[in-house]
Amino acid sequence: MQRITGKYVKTTTAGETVQAFVPMPLPLSPPFEDRPALKTKLHEALARISELKIASHLVPSPEFFNYAFVRQEAVLSSQIEGIQATLTDLFNYEADPESETADLLEVCNYLDALQYGRSQLFDKKGLPLSLRLIREMHKRLMRGVRGSSKNPGDFRSSQNWIGGSRPSNAHFVPPPPSEMIQCLTLLEDYLHQDSSEHPLIRIGYIHVQFETIHPFLDGNGRLGRLLIALLLEAWGLLDARLLYLSLHFKRNQQEYYKRLDAVRQTGDWEGWIEFFLDGISTTGQEAIQTSQKLFRQFEEDRRKLLASKDVVVPAIRLFELLPSHPVITMNKAVELLSTTKPTASKAIEILTKARILNQTSQSKRNRSFAYKEYLDLLKTEGA
Repeated sequence: MQRITGKYVKTTTAGETVQAFVPMPLPLSPPFEDRPALKTKLHEALARISELKIASHLVPSPEFFNYAFVRQEAVLSSQIEGIQATLTDLFNYEADPESETADLLEVCNYLDALQYGRSQLFDKKGLPLSLRLIREMHKRLMRGVRGSSKNPGDFRSSQNWIGGSRPSNAHFVPPPPSEMIQCLTLLEDYLHQDSSEHPLIRIGYIHVQFETIHPFLDGNGRLGRLLIALLLEAWGLLDARLLYLSLHFKRNQQEYYKRLDAVRQTGDWEGWIEFFLDGISTTGQEAIQTSQKLFRQFEEDRRKLLASKDVVVPAIRLFELLPSHPVITMNKAVELLSTTKPTASKAIEILTKARILNQTSQSKRNRSFAYKEYLDLLKTEGA
């Protein structure tokens, strides 16, 4: 069944008159959640989420993996927008801030925006899920990077378009500013509505609606994907930050865009939701497998270290910090251990001798070392 999902209105921008698309407000009418095929996919996605929650409780702390998984998401979501930075680049930068690049700053801003959103939602005095919170997150996402001149933190007051060199040959033209504010207000209302729709389905709807409204002059794609991660946690579907969909979207980037377009052009919400739920199932299963492998690797290396005849307490302390600092420099080790350079050097030497750390730079001033086995398990296509 083809649905009417919006209307086209004439708008003039850059001296050209074009047809801009204004989406209908959520929820859908009629709904389609009771379709057998969709029910099956929803059941599978929820099963993976349930297994992932169990896996997160089998380790001493969810923070054991959160550090790496959220950084993987930041890198992959940024790569979808053409930003050239890898997970290894990010870890190297965090160990040695002098290695900063413009692309890395964009990735770090993504992390800052997500952390800000989480801190507000889980603070009794923080901002609720709202347009204001979205603006504040956008401000942090765009701070000091390409697009920082395009009104970070402010909804656009001019017409934008997606693809093409000018409005008349654009791939898609979002709603004009005069219609956009009403669209956003209705989206905010939907975020707070009591609904019989499953929260996971609603998150899929919200992502498409946000991307269709395209309320900022830049950064809409990353913020829209960031909202998925935020809503999964805010709505109680996950209690640990181990599931992110940017890997699925990057692997299937052309289909990702195709599915978004199909909703606007033919009302194919079903195709989008099936694609979205497939992503939850696939990335959820991979997150479970990766977290198990990471934990096994860490436990194996811990036993190996403790069995070493020359092990000392600083080496054990440094080892326990490696999941959240998988690349370190000598200076970083001194800082983490709050100790002297000779003591930190000895700790690194012991971990290197045990083949847990590998030296990755020959710089005499501030050598760097990587927890290679751990990092290799985190690597995905392009990350």
